[in-house]
Amino acid sequence: MPSYLILIYGDEQRWNAMSPDEEQQIHEGHRAFQEMAGAAVHAVGELEPSTSAVTLRRGADGRPMVSDGPFVESKEVVGGFYLVEAADRDEVVSYARNLAEAVQDHSGVQIVPLLRRG
Repeated sequence: MPSYLILIYGDEQRWNAMSPDEEQQIHEGHRAFQEMAGAAVHAVGELEPSTSAVTLRRGADGRPMVSDGPFVESKEVVGGFYLVEAADRDEVVSYARNLAEAVQDHSGVQIVPLLRRG
């Protein structure tokens, strides 16, 4: 069965300034998602703030160079993810519709199929 990575994007400043009601909506959406997806969920995680990230890129000498923070400057960052198995994209979309981040004005959800080889 195909696997899909669900990336949850949002504005960190907005996430940090959320009211308890907004936080509750998000938690309820994640509970609904996990109940609906059930055993299809293989991994889930919430990420630390982007300020704790490092990026590795090829340096001038050809060796990996480490820099602080995400490589791309963006208002939206990945805040969490799900790795799920599903029969098709429509099934994953039906799960992801439960996530509050899919309807908030400062967030978004991206679904990416994992490449299957062999």
